[in-house]
Amino acid sequence: MEMLHYDFMQRAFLAGALIALVASALGVYLMLRRQALMADMLSHVSLAGIAAGAYLHWNPTLTGFAIAIVGAVAVEYVRRSYKTYSEISVAIIMVGGLSSAVIIMNLNQSVNKSFSSYLFGSVVAVNRTELILMLAVSVLAALFFILMRRPLYQMTFDEDTAKTSGLPVNWLSLAFSVVTGMIVAAAMPIVGVLLVSSLVVLPAALAIRLASSFSLAILFSMAFGLGGVWSGLAASYAFSTPPGATIALILLAILLVGIGLKKGALRAAKRRSRQGHAEGAPDAPYEAARFSSSARVADKGESRG
Repeated sequence: MEMLHYDFMQRAFLAGALIALVASALGVYLMLRRQALMADMLSHVSLAGIAAGAYLHWNPTLTGFAIAIVGAVAVEYVRRSYKTYSEISVAIIMVGGLSSAVIIMNLNQSVNKSFSSYLFGSVVAVNRTELILMLAVSVLAALFFILMRRPLYQMTFDEDTAKTSGLPVNWLSLAFSVVTGMIVAAAMPIVGVLLVSSLVVLPAALAIRLASSFSLAILFSMAFGLGGVWSGLAASYAFSTPPGATIALILLAILLVGIGLKKGALRAAKRRSRQGHAEGAPDAPYEAARFSSSARVADKGESRG
């Protein structure tokens, strides 16, 4: 635990924990809403804000944060215009953000040279302003997910039904997009623009495969995200590798191992089921039949009669 003796590593672990928890929870909602690419899109949009801030000699972190929120609002309005093809909004906004960032960076070569940390992340260089921003975003996001949990659940699974039940779906969806933009912008110093979607999507992708309920999916995703970030930071310190890429690679490894174990468990269960069926069928045919839905209904009818 020698690395925790350094202030910059303490800030890195704190910042990583804050963002891992809220970003992983956000990922479950995004995946269920089929908006997994939204995090990647907003990170590219915020890159334009970072470039503009650096060019104008403003705080790049704050300008990137502001532009990410603007991009989240814009994608929500474009999505409403293309209801049948909602994924088009992601492509349209991403093209605008990324092309703007490239043009601004080419206007000033000194700006272009300083963009490595924004592209790939540098969590060990998180400053006080970024840490305060991450803390504020994490608190706001946590409050939003807790207070709006039931309406978000309804909107995520069936937006039309939620609208007919009286929920302000348009405003709720807009607020969700803004929170998404805030989390993505706050996560950029940790894993960078090019890898920010890994922190949002990968833990959620595994959690959805393993969990048996929505609440468990949220908890699993947060656990996988936190474990991946902390493991990545420790490995980065031990092997002197880039923190953002190390975190993303470990999250990918966790996903692949988890899916492999899940498939192995399902195959083993199928084998046991076949063996049990083959062994039990000749001696007790009724036991095999009574667990079918029709047999259970018949049993209930007989007991009532």
